Amino acid sequence: MNRSTVRRLALLSAGAVSLAACQTAPAPDAGFLSSYDGLETKAGTLRVSVRDRRDEGLAAAIERLFIEPSQLAPGAAEGVAPNDVALVLGEVDRQVCYELSERFTVLEAPAPDAAAVRVAVTRISPTEPVGSGLAAVAGAFIPGPIGIRPPGSTGTLAVEAELVAVDGAQAAALAWARSANVVGTDNPSLSRVGDALQFAEVFGDQVGDSFAPADRKVRPIAEPDPCARFGPRDQPGGFITRLVTGLYVPETQGVRAQPAR
Repeated sequence: MNRSTVRRLALLSAGAVSLAACQTAPAPDAGFLSSYDGLETKAGTLRVSVRDRRDEGLAAAIERLFIEPSQLAPGAAEGVAPNDVALVLGEVDRQVCYELSERFTVLEAPAPDAAAVRVAVTRISPTEPVGSGLAAVAGAFIPGPIGIRPPGSTGTLAVEAELVAVDGAQAAALAWARSANVVGTDNPSLSRVGDALQFAEVFGDQVGDSFAPADRKVRPIAEPDPCARFGPRDQPGGFITRLVTGLYVPETQGVRAQPAR
């Protein structure tokens, strides 16, 4: 790919972005949450759609919780291979565990005196690998952190989650969605679920912020790490791979498929 081709790709992609809204549209309610009452749209977000609510009194009373394995909502991953779906579910589980373990005591099994976290992936739109490969090549000629993705090559992840108190009351709820941008800092990937896998980390961050009481501080990771079954938290190999290739490679990020149930 010569420089003139790259410049034309940049201009075409930038033009496509100028004609389309940069903000991720909210995903329709999937019917997974026990209640959607009181969900409020988080202000000041552009690339991500966040609707959440929290009962401060109920959330403040919760210290111990069990995270149920994430589910796939019906019709949420049409055209996505089952093994790729399992990778997304496994990464959602991992990132949710990482973030909640910094604010709550995470149990390995349900307990009568512990709250529960329920999660469902409500949409996976696949990443187009050929376009992502071209984007990585183009990125080698474009200085700076901003990259270009061909229109139609970007993926989406949408998820719903709730924190349920011991008595069954909904202490917090979240409806979340994120779509990759044609022009931006989203890393292209040769994986069909590369964007969804990357956005699982962003979703996990939001779960921690939405579920934890406002005055609860981030705590050190417990020993032994309650999320160790998902693999080590730090993945330096993934950073190096992205730096060298310009691509997000799940294998270097420690991504693991959710075990069959």
